[in-house]
Amino acid sequence: MHGCATPTPDTAHLFDARGVARRFRHSAIFGALSALEPGETMRFVNDHDPLPLLEQLRQRFGEHLTIAYRQREPGAIVIDFGIVG
Repeated sequence: MHGCATPTPDTAHLFDARGVARRFRHSAIFGALSALEPGETMRFVNDHDPLPLLEQLRQRFGEHLTIAYRQREPGAIVIDFGIVG
C-alpha cells in the first residue's frame, strides 16, 4: 500500500459504497476514481474490507493510485484513494 497526504473534509470526495447496490459497486468505484484529477483524493466508506477490489485497483491504476486506510474495523472501513500525476 502507498501512503498519501491526509485530505481535509473539503478536499476529499466522499464515496459511500454502503448506499450502492453490490452488483454496481466495483464499476461505480472504478468510474469515480477515473474521474479524479492528479492530486485529488476520494474517501471511500464501506461495511467490509474490500481486499479483492484493492487488488483490481492496483492492477488498473498501478503506481498512479495511493491507498491509505483511515479506519479498519469490522463493519467500518474508511480508505483514502489518491491519484498521482
